[in-house]
Amino acid sequence: MYRRWYGIDLDPARVVVTSGSSGAFILAFSALFDAGNRVAMGFPGYPSYRQILRAMSLEPVGIETRPEDRYQPRPDALPDAQGLILASPGNPSGTVLRLDEMRALTQAAAAKGMAVISDEIYHGLSYGDRCHSALEVTDEVFVVNSFSKYFSMTGWRVGWMIVPETHLRTVERLAQNLFICPPHASQVAALAALDCEDEAQANLAFYRENRRLMLEGLPKAGFTRIAPPEGAFYIYADVSDFTDNSLAFATEILDRAGVAVTPGLDFDPDRGARTLRFSYARATSDIAEGLRRLTEFMASR
Repeated sequence: MYRRWYGIDLDPARVVVTSGSSGAFILAFSALFDAGNRVAMGFPGYPSYRQILRAMSLEPVGIETRPEDRYQPRPDALPDAQGLILASPGNPSGTVLRLDEMRALTQAAAAKGMAVISDEIYHGLSYGDRCHSALEVTDEVFVVNSFSKYFSMTGWRVGWMIVPETHLRTVERLAQNLFICPPHASQVAALAALDCEDEAQANLAFYRENRRLMLEGLPKAGFTRIAPPEGAFYIYADVSDFTDNSLAFATEILDRAGVAVTPGLDFDPDRGARTLRFSYARATSDIAEGLRRLTEFMASR
Protein backbone atom coordinates (compact mmCIF):
# COMPACT_ATOMS: atom_id res chain seq x y z
CA MET A 1 0.00 0.00 0.00
CA TYR A 2 2.83 2.43 0.80
CA ARG A 3 4.37 1.77 -2.60
CA ARG A 4 1.01 2.35 -4.30
CA TRP A 5 0.01 5.44 -2.31
CA TYR A 6 3.36 7.18 -1.83
CA GLY A 7 5.95 5.45 -4.02
CA ILE A 8 7.78 4.28 -0.87
CA ASP A 9 9.59 0.92 -0.74
CA LEU A 10 8.90 0.16 2.92
CA ASP A 11 10.65 -2.56 4.93
CA PRO A 12 7.77 -4.58 6.50
CA ALA A 13 9.87 -5.05 9.64
CA ARG A 14 9.30 -1.34 10.42
CA VAL A 15 5.51 -1.80 10.58
CA VAL A 16 4.20 -2.27 14.12
CA VAL A 17 0.57 -3.40 14.36
CA THR A 18 -1.12 -1.55 17.22
CA SER A 19 -4.33 -1.51 19.25
CA GLY A 20 -5.78 1.36 17.26
CA SER A 21 -4.02 4.67 16.78
CA SER A 22 -4.32 5.33 20.54
CA GLY A 23 -2.12 2.32 21.22
CA ALA A 24 0.35 3.64 18.68
CA PHE A 25 0.56 7.03 20.42
CA ILE A 26 1.15 5.40 23.80
CA LEU A 27 3.95 3.29 22.31
CA ALA A 28 5.51 6.23 20.47
CA PHE A 29 5.42 8.55 23.49
CA SER A 30 6.82 5.81 25.74
CA ALA A 31 9.66 5.03 23.33
CA LEU A 32 10.64 8.62 22.59
CA PHE A 33 10.15 10.68 25.74
CA ASP A 34 10.90 10.78 29.46
CA ALA A 35 8.66 12.21 32.18
CA GLY A 36 8.75 16.01 32.12
CA ASN A 37 9.58 16.28 28.39
CA ARG A 38 7.68 18.80 26.29
CA VAL A 39 5.79 17.74 23.15
CA ALA A 40 4.45 20.38 20.75
CA MET A 41 1.36 20.26 18.53
CA GLY A 42 -0.77 22.68 16.56
CA PHE A 43 -3.85 24.18 18.22
CA PRO A 44 -6.58 23.44 17.27
CA GLY A 45 -5.71 19.77 17.42
CA TYR A 46 -6.97 16.34 18.42
CA PRO A 47 -7.63 16.52 22.20
CA SER A 48 -6.40 13.03 23.04
CA TYR A 49 -2.82 14.04 22.21
CA ARG A 50 -2.88 16.36 25.22
CA GLN A 51 -4.63 13.92 27.54
CA ILE A 52 -2.37 10.95 26.73
CA LEU A 53 0.72 13.13 27.18
CA ARG A 54 -0.50 14.43 30.55
CA ALA A 55 -1.34 10.91 31.72
CA MET A 56 2.27 9.94 30.92
CA SER A 57 3.72 12.91 32.88
CA LEU A 58 4.65 14.73 29.65
CA GLU A 59 3.89 18.40 28.96
CA PRO A 60 1.77 19.25 25.89
CA VAL A 61 2.77 22.55 24.28
CA GLY A 62 0.26 24.20 21.96
CA ILE A 63 1.38 26.02 18.81
CA GLU A 64 -1.17 28.71 17.95
CA THR A 65 -2.06 28.26 14.27
CA ARG A 66 -3.90 30.66 11.96
CA PRO A 67 -6.73 30.24 9.44
CA GLU A 68 -4.49 31.73 6.75
CA ASP A 69 -2.05 28.85 7.38
CA ARG A 70 -4.99 26.41 7.17
CA TYR A 71 -4.62 25.72 10.90
CA GLN A 72 -1.24 24.02 10.36
CA PRO A 73 1.94 25.03 12.27
CA ARG A 74 4.67 27.07 10.62
CA PRO A 75 8.32 25.97 10.84
CA ASP A 76 9.35 29.31 12.37
CA ALA A 77 6.76 28.87 15.15
CA LEU A 78 8.15 25.64 16.62
CA PRO A 79 8.87 26.01 20.35
CA ASP A 80 11.69 24.45 22.32
CA ALA A 81 10.50 20.92 22.98
CA GLN A 82 11.57 17.31 22.71
CA GLY A 83 8.80 16.29 20.32
CA LEU A 84 6.43 17.50 17.60
CA ILE A 85 3.11 15.99 16.54
CA LEU A 86 1.96 16.72 13.00
CA ALA A 87 -1.53 15.84 11.74
CA SER A 88 -2.44 15.88 8.06
CA PRO A 89 -5.33 15.86 7.33
CA GLY A 90 -5.92 17.54 10.66
CA ASN A 91 -8.70 17.10 13.17
CA PRO A 92 -10.70 19.36 13.57
CA SER A 93 -9.68 21.36 10.49
CA GLY A 94 -9.44 18.69 7.76
CA THR A 95 -6.54 20.66 6.22
CA VAL A 96 -3.58 18.95 4.54
CA LEU A 97 0.16 19.65 4.60
CA ARG A 98 1.77 20.04 1.17
CA LEU A 99 4.97 18.11 0.52
CA ASP A 100 7.15 21.22 0.81
CA GLU A 101 5.42 22.15 4.07
CA MET A 102 5.98 18.66 5.46
CA ARG A 103 9.65 18.85 4.48
CA ALA A 104 10.11 22.29 6.03
CA LEU A 105 8.45 21.25 9.32
CA THR A 106 10.42 18.01 9.70
CA GLN A 107 13.68 19.80 8.88
CA ALA A 108 12.93 22.57 11.39
CA ALA A 109 12.10 19.95 14.03
CA ALA A 110 15.32 18.05 13.33
CA ALA A 111 17.31 21.26 13.69
CA LYS A 112 15.80 21.70 17.16
CA GLY A 113 16.40 18.07 18.12
CA MET A 114 12.68 17.28 18.19
CA ALA A 115 11.36 13.78 17.51
CA VAL A 116 8.47 13.87 15.03
CA ILE A 117 5.25 11.86 15.18
CA SER A 118 3.09 12.15 12.06
CA ASP A 119 -0.62 11.36 12.50
CA GLU A 120 -1.82 10.15 9.09
CA ILE A 121 -5.04 8.48 10.20
CA TYR A 122 -7.19 10.33 7.63
CA HIS A 123 -5.01 9.47 4.63
CA GLY A 124 -7.09 8.26 1.73
CA LEU A 125 -9.83 10.74 2.62
CA SER A 126 -8.79 13.74 0.52
CA TYR A 127 -10.65 15.82 -2.04
CA GLY A 128 -7.90 17.36 -4.14
CA ASP A 129 -4.27 16.36 -4.32
CA ARG A 130 -3.34 13.15 -2.50
CA CYS A 131 -2.06 13.28 1.05
CA HIS A 132 1.71 13.12 1.54
CA SER A 133 3.31 10.92 4.16
CA ALA A 134 6.15 12.24 6.29
CA LEU A 135 8.04 9.15 5.10
CA GLU A 136 8.35 10.87 1.71
CA VAL A 137 10.70 13.43 3.25
CA THR A 138 12.40 11.58 6.14
CA ASP A 139 12.87 8.13 7.66
CA GLU A 140 13.40 9.64 11.12
CA VAL A 141 9.73 9.83 11.96
CA PHE A 142 7.05 7.79 13.74
CA VAL A 143 4.05 7.51 11.39
CA VAL A 144 0.70 6.59 12.97
CA ASN A 145 -2.30 5.28 11.05
CA SER A 146 -5.38 3.13 11.62
CA PHE A 147 -8.03 1.13 9.81
CA SER A 148 -10.81 3.18 11.44
CA LYS A 149 -11.18 6.02 8.92
CA TYR A 150 -10.48 5.25 5.23
CA PHE A 151 -11.19 1.54 5.74
CA SER A 152 -14.28 2.24 7.90
CA MET A 153 -13.24 -0.15 10.68
CA THR A 154 -14.08 2.07 13.64
CA GLY A 155 -14.27 0.00 16.82
CA TRP A 156 -12.13 -2.91 15.61
CA ARG A 157 -9.13 -1.39 17.42
CA VAL A 158 -6.43 -2.14 14.90
CA GLY A 159 -3.93 0.38 13.64
CA TRP A 160 -0.28 0.54 12.68
CA MET A 161 2.85 2.58 13.17
CA ILE A 162 5.95 2.95 10.99
CA VAL A 163 9.00 3.13 13.24
CA PRO A 164 12.65 4.01 12.49
CA GLU A 165 14.86 0.91 12.65
CA THR A 166 16.71 2.40 15.61
CA HIS A 167 13.57 2.27 17.76
CA LEU A 168 12.04 -1.02 16.66
CA ARG A 169 13.30 -3.18 19.50
CA THR A 170 12.27 -0.62 22.11
CA VAL A 171 8.75 -0.46 20.68
CA GLU A 172 8.53 -4.26 20.49
CA ARG A 173 9.44 -4.59 24.17
CA LEU A 174 6.94 -1.92 25.19
CA ALA A 175 4.15 -3.45 23.07
CA GLN A 176 4.82 -6.91 24.52
CA ASN A 177 4.20 -5.61 28.02
CA LEU A 178 1.48 -3.02 27.38
CA PHE A 179 -0.76 -4.67 24.76
CA ILE A 180 0.73 -8.02 23.64
CA CYS A 181 -1.07 -7.51 20.31
CA PRO A 182 -4.32 -6.19 18.83
CA PRO A 183 -7.18 -8.72 18.63
CA HIS A 184 -6.41 -11.49 16.17
CA ALA A 185 -9.89 -11.31 14.61
CA SER A 186 -9.40 -7.60 13.95
CA GLN A 187 -6.09 -8.25 12.23
CA VAL A 188 -7.70 -10.83 9.92
CA ALA A 189 -10.48 -8.38 9.07
CA ALA A 190 -7.93 -5.63 8.44
CA LEU A 191 -6.05 -7.82 5.98
CA ALA A 192 -9.30 -8.32 4.08
CA ALA A 193 -10.02 -4.58 4.18
CA LEU A 194 -6.76 -3.85 2.35
CA ASP A 195 -8.32 -5.52 -0.71
CA CYS A 196 -11.53 -3.46 -0.49
CA GLU A 197 -10.34 -0.37 -2.36
CA ASP A 198 -13.56 -0.13 -4.41
CA GLU A 199 -15.71 -0.02 -1.28
CA ALA A 200 -13.42 2.51 0.39
CA GLN A 201 -13.51 4.75 -2.68
CA ALA A 202 -17.32 4.51 -2.75
CA ASN A 203 -17.40 5.78 0.83
CA LEU A 204 -15.08 8.61 -0.17
CA ALA A 205 -17.59 9.60 -2.86
CA PHE A 206 -20.26 9.97 -0.14
CA TYR A 207 -17.94 12.15 1.94
CA ARG A 208 -17.15 14.25 -1.12
CA GLU A 209 -20.84 14.95 -1.72
CA ASN A 210 -21.40 15.65 1.99
CA ARG A 211 -18.49 18.09 1.94
CA ARG A 212 -20.00 19.86 -1.07
CA LEU A 213 -23.32 20.21 0.75
CA MET A 214 -21.58 21.53 3.88
CA LEU A 215 -19.48 24.11 2.03
CA GLU A 216 -22.64 25.28 0.29
CA GLY A 217 -25.03 25.09 3.25
CA LEU A 218 -22.99 26.33 6.21
CA PRO A 219 -22.37 29.83 4.74
CA LYS A 220 -26.08 30.08 3.91
CA ALA A 221 -26.81 29.34 7.56
CA GLY A 222 -24.37 32.08 8.60
CA PHE A 223 -21.17 30.12 9.24
CA THR A 224 -18.90 31.87 6.75
CA ARG A 225 -15.53 31.94 8.53
CA ILE A 226 -14.11 28.52 7.71
CA ALA A 227 -10.91 27.08 6.28
CA PRO A 228 -12.25 24.71 3.59
CA PRO A 229 -11.30 21.13 4.46
CA GLU A 230 -9.02 19.29 2.05
CA GLY A 231 -9.36 15.91 3.79
CA ALA A 232 -11.02 13.97 6.62
CA PHE A 233 -14.72 14.77 7.25
CA TYR A 234 -14.77 17.90 9.39
CA ILE A 235 -15.24 21.64 9.00
CA TYR A 236 -13.88 24.01 11.64
CA ALA A 237 -15.68 27.33 11.88
CA ASP A 238 -14.95 30.61 13.63
CA VAL A 239 -18.25 31.52 15.34
CA SER A 240 -17.01 34.56 17.29
CA ASP A 241 -19.67 36.64 15.52
CA PHE A 242 -22.29 34.65 17.43
CA THR A 243 -20.72 33.64 20.75
CA ASP A 244 -17.70 33.58 23.02
CA ASN A 245 -18.94 30.38 24.68
CA SER A 246 -18.85 27.52 22.17
CA LEU A 247 -19.98 24.98 24.76
CA ALA A 248 -23.17 26.91 25.50
CA PHE A 249 -23.69 27.55 21.77
CA ALA A 250 -23.31 23.84 20.92
CA THR A 251 -25.76 22.99 23.70
CA GLU A 252 -28.27 25.51 22.33
CA ILE A 253 -27.95 24.08 18.81
CA LEU A 254 -28.49 20.57 20.16
CA ASP A 255 -31.49 21.55 22.29
CA ARG A 256 -33.26 23.78 19.78
CA ALA A 257 -32.23 22.33 16.39
CA GLY A 258 -31.49 18.71 17.26
CA VAL A 259 -28.08 18.92 15.59
CA ALA A 260 -24.89 17.74 17.32
CA VAL A 261 -21.80 19.91 16.83
CA THR A 262 -18.56 19.93 18.81
CA PRO A 263 -17.37 22.97 20.80
CA GLY A 264 -13.92 24.18 19.80
CA LEU A 265 -12.79 24.00 23.44
CA ASP A 266 -12.08 20.31 22.85
CA PHE A 267 -9.44 21.23 20.28
CA ASP A 268 -8.05 24.55 21.48
CA PRO A 269 -8.29 25.35 25.21
CA ASP A 270 -7.24 28.96 24.60
CA ARG A 271 -9.30 30.08 21.57
CA GLY A 272 -11.83 27.26 21.23
CA ALA A 273 -14.58 29.16 23.03
CA ARG A 274 -15.16 30.95 19.71
CA THR A 275 -15.12 27.96 17.33
CA LEU A 276 -17.20 24.89 16.44
CA ARG A 277 -16.40 21.67 14.59
CA PHE A 278 -18.97 20.20 12.20
CA SER A 279 -18.65 16.56 11.13
CA TYR A 280 -20.11 15.24 7.88
CA ALA A 281 -19.40 11.54 8.45
CA ARG A 282 -23.04 10.50 8.12
CA ALA A 283 -25.46 9.58 5.35
CA THR A 284 -25.96 12.37 2.83
CA SER A 285 -29.65 12.60 3.74
CA ASP A 286 -28.65 13.23 7.38
CA ILE A 287 -26.27 16.00 6.33
CA ALA A 288 -28.95 17.67 4.21
CA GLU A 289 -31.45 17.50 7.07
CA GLY A 290 -28.89 18.80 9.56
CA LEU A 291 -28.12 21.78 7.35
CA ARG A 292 -31.84 22.50 6.95
CA ARG A 293 -32.27 22.50 10.73
CA LEU A 294 -29.17 24.66 11.26
CA THR A 295 -30.36 27.22 8.72
CA GLU A 296 -33.79 27.37 10.33
CA PHE A 297 -32.27 27.67 13.81
CA MET A 298 -29.86 30.46 12.86
CA ALA A 299 -32.65 32.41 11.16
CA SER A 300 -34.69 32.31 14.36
CA ARG A 301 -31.91 33.47 16.74
